[in-house]
Formats: sequence, C-alpha cells, structure tokens
Amino acid sequence: MSLVISDEIIRASGLSEPDFLLEIVLLLFKQKKISLAKASHLLGIPRIRFQHELASRQIPIHYDVEDFETDLSNLRAAGRL
Repeated sequence: MSLVISDEIIRASGLSEPDFLLEIVLLLFKQKKISLAKASHLLGIPRIRFQHELASRQIPIHYDVEDFETDLSNLRAAGRL
C-alpha cells in the first residue's frame, strides 16, 4: 500500500519531507505500533542512527522479553550463540 501526502500538507507542517516522515515514524514507534528495526528501515537509516534520534528526544527504546527471546532465537539460528 502506498500513501500519498499532498505537498500542501507537507508545507502546512513547516517540515521538509524527510522530517515529516521522521515525525510520523517516531509517533508510530512511541505508540509501539512499529519496532526499532522497522522504524529505521522505513526511514532508510541505520538502526543506531535512529537510536541516536530517540535519545536526543528522550524517547525510551521499548525492548521487552519477547524482543529479547526473538533476538536470542535469531542469533542461535545464525550460529552466533
């Protein structure tokens, strides 16, 4: 699915297109609608750069037991544990 946001809305926000997208992704992340990995992917930036953006805005990274278990499973499957 593609979403088209009119230039008028972008201009009204006072943000550039990349900053507008960043704000949307940050909102979704804060509401726990998307993961850290998905957020950085949507923005086309490395995960660490997104983490720095979160830190600069004092937005906590939500990382729960389920995330940890998924990471462990992925590491085992990749032979890294």
